[in-house]
Amino acid sequence: MHAKKRALLIACGLAAATLLPLAASAQNSAWPTKPIRLLVGFPGGSTPDIAARTIAEPLGKALGQPIVVDNKAGASGNIAADQVAKATDDHTLGIVINGNLTSSKMLYPKLPYDPVKDFTYLSLIATAPLVLVAQNNLPTGTAFFDAARKAGDKWNYGSVGIGSVGHLGMELLKSRVAGFKPEHVPYQGNPQVITAMLGDQVQMGLIPPGVAMPQIRAGKLKAVGLTGGRSALVPEIPPLSEAGVKDFSLEVWVALLGPANLSKTAQARIGRELEIVMKDPEVRRKLFEQGWQAVGTSPDGMRSRVTDEAAIMTKIISTRGIKLQ
Repeated sequence: MHAKKRALLIACGLAAATLLPLAASAQNSAWPTKPIRLLVGFPGGSTPDIAARTIAEPLGKALGQPIVVDNKAGASGNIAADQVAKATDDHTLGIVINGNLTSSKMLYPKLPYDPVKDFTYLSLIATAPLVLVAQNNLPTGTAFFDAARKAGDKWNYGSVGIGSVGHLGMELLKSRVAGFKPEHVPYQGNPQVITAMLGDQVQMGLIPPGVAMPQIRAGKLKAVGLTGGRSALVPEIPPLSEAGVKDFSLEVWVALLGPANLSKTAQARIGRELEIVMKDPEVRRKLFEQGWQAVGTSPDGMRSRVTDEAAIMTKIISTRGIKLQ
């Protein structure tokens, strides 16, 4: 009797084991059921666009459906973010930058989406420090800030626009360094900021490594320091703490998200496959070459980062009275 019971249990176990792969396969095929649209709020060739395309191909292969990058440039990425927030097809995702989730709500009184309530956070994809870049005829280290104090508001700095990380980061730096008072001059993009420095229109700017380092390595501009600790992306550049700047850490980043109504099935599938994609050496290498440090956080990790940074940006905007012009 015991032998029969044992044989029955073994048979049931084998049957269950046979069904498990079939169940997993059915779960995987439940989503996606058509190509996925990945909205990017910046033009083709921009840093967010390049990062989006780097993960789109391998993630699409893993999901079994192509991921089509759709550039919807405008309003510092907020147009694309709003379209993601309002998507209802369960097959629309978006790549966003810091400002879309951390500072836009403070700067745009009529922002059509809520950064906290209208999205499903999926992952912080990649980060990079900013390089404080200065004209080639200026000193570096502590001597740079000594010279800046003497210049007062006669010196200018460039950024890609009001509310950008380069703008708010510099305002934060001004609050960390006594007597540091350069005036803000907004430009359309970081290449224009570089051109302005080379043309003696501005003295400095906080620039992503991918744009800054070619000019620095060519000897056309100087690096004062990084907005954070030392980085493998640019190991030759010291942190600003070595120039006497304390409590100053800031990064640019790109993140993947979906609308708040994104199905649990989609969330689970993306989470599983994206974790594998973000650990792929080839994906990490490509991001690194573009000036990004691959991260690939959990949704909770992304939410924590957004919450912490939003508090910092809100304080900067409020205390320094920053408004859109």
